[in-house]
Amino acid sequence: MHSAMTSLDDAVSDVMLELDLPCRRSTLHLAKRIAKVSVAGDLIVLQGPLGAGKTFFVRGMARELGLPAHEPVTSPTFALVQELPTHPPLVHADLFRLKSAAEVADLGLTAAREQAVVVVEWGETYVREMGGDALLIQLTRSPKRAKLSATGPTAKQRLAQVSALLPLPVPARLRQ
Repeated sequence: MHSAMTSLDDAVSDVMLELDLPCRRSTLHLAKRIAKVSVAGDLIVLQGPLGAGKTFFVRGMARELGLPAHEPVTSPTFALVQELPTHPPLVHADLFRLKSAAEVADLGLTAAREQAVVVVEWGETYVREMGGDALLIQLTRSPKRAKLSATGPTAKQRLAQVSALLPLPVPARLRQ
């Protein structure tokens, strides 16, 4: 964990939303709801361990924003940044291998926000370097859950908009 995380924790709003994600379909529903309220300029930072569903979440957002089913959505671990042809455009980045704020700045994610929704895996340490005001989504594996918080006024607005679109539907096989 990078040392900048402490100061980011201080900047996170007290507005928070926690959701159980009992199945992959629940994760897709959440991703689609976030996509519905997202606009160019938004920064969404996905946190969570390997296998928590970060790239799967981005795939759900991309499909909701119009990416055809035949277009793959893969982790940009080695490419670092991928722009997906959606409306608005979706820029998907993975900062796992980066070690400094200068490396993040070189990717041009702040500039990309001018015309795209920017979704970043492993970016919680570098929110400021990407322009700040981010919707943070922490995904956990066991139990499968999402915790949403905001670091600025626009992200707080998105969080309120997502909250208004809840609850997530529960698949029939999970209803009791």
